[in-house]
Amino acid sequence: MNNQPAGLHHFKALAEKKVTWLELFYDLLFAAAVSKASHVLLHVDHGTIPLEYLSKFVLIFVPIWWAWVGQSLFVNRYGQDSMSHRVFMILQLFFVLIMTASLSVDFDQYFVPFLIGYLGLRAMTAIQYLAVHRKEEDHRRATARYLGSRFWIGLAISALSLFFDSWVRYAILYAGIIVDVMLPLLGRKYLVKSPINTAHLLERFSLFTLILLGESVVSILTVLQSSDWNWPSIMFASLTFLLIIAMWWQYFENMEKKVNKALETAGQTIIYGHLFIYLSLCMIAASIQLLFLKQLNNGFMLSFIFGSVLLYFFSTSLVFHKYRHSHLRLGIPHLALLLGILGVFFGVDLVVDLPNYVIIGEMMLFFVVYAKVTT
Repeated sequence: MNNQPAGLHHFKALAEKKVTWLELFYDLLFAAAVSKASHVLLHVDHGTIPLEYLSKFVLIFVPIWWAWVGQSLFVNRYGQDSMSHRVFMILQLFFVLIMTASLSVDFDQYFVPFLIGYLGLRAMTAIQYLAVHRKEEDHRRATARYLGSRFWIGLAISALSLFFDSWVRYAILYAGIIVDVMLPLLGRKYLVKSPINTAHLLERFSLFTLILLGESVVSILTVLQSSDWNWPSIMFASLTFLLIIAMWWQYFENMEKKVNKALETAGQTIIYGHLFIYLSLCMIAASIQLLFLKQLNNGFMLSFIFGSVLLYFFSTSLVFHKYRHSHLRLGIPHLALLLGILGVFFGVDLVVDLPNYVIIGEMMLFFVVYAKVTT
């Protein structure tokens, strides 16, 4: 006879939830979408990345991130490796392909297929919530009903963009996406009563982080293929590789050993914090190529590189601070030290015209210290 308390059974069920092979395959298709979005940052005009392309990068990336987040959260709370769930996931993969194929800086030409792909993805997730809520009880039922019914509001607003032209349709499209992104925040009272599986969600976001670190590895390959293999290029590639290793070490060592995976929360710090982590990782990957090719003027280049690293630093600090064990959280002296290192490097680089491998070496040193301090 099993005399273990019901709460212990619940905890064990949460801890045992694992990422499935279909989820990993799902991520693979999103990796292609992320790669296409990142390439928008490589458009350079007169030594800068025009504001138009910086804006388009964000506007392309956010729907990709939110479509992926939507399904990942459904699986986290309600997903089971059943035949019906697999069918829904496979249908979504079809819409991922449509959306990915339509990603372009030329929004006008590919607007309709992009809209079909995005709306199809989000509609499938909303239907899944409505389908599962009848099988759930109490707070889990209320959460599924809230999300399954409210997500149609954002979808309906975005769908109205088909009836408009020029900039108006983009305004309506993203108004719907903003509503969609805000709904879980507005419905937090439901979500906190049916908390996420923290261990599973952190694993899902970590795997997507690994995909984005892969973009930086691709940047190293691009550097090596576009160079004559002289000492400066070899030095640049070597230091960049060490930079990526330091980033990997800092992120995954924290994720594996320093966070409290038993916390029961709505997971919103993980979800929204990782948007900025992902944006910064794409920007760092683009920085590697742009720094090596010397296509940007010095002031813009330094602002873009240090801005990318600063965004990563603040967003990872926020996410890990929330989920770290209390005695392992960073203090003000740690933050001051890390910000001071970045500030000194930035100030020196503005005054002294240093080779690109020295600048990438500075980034590497910062992440080595960041990894050391946080792990």
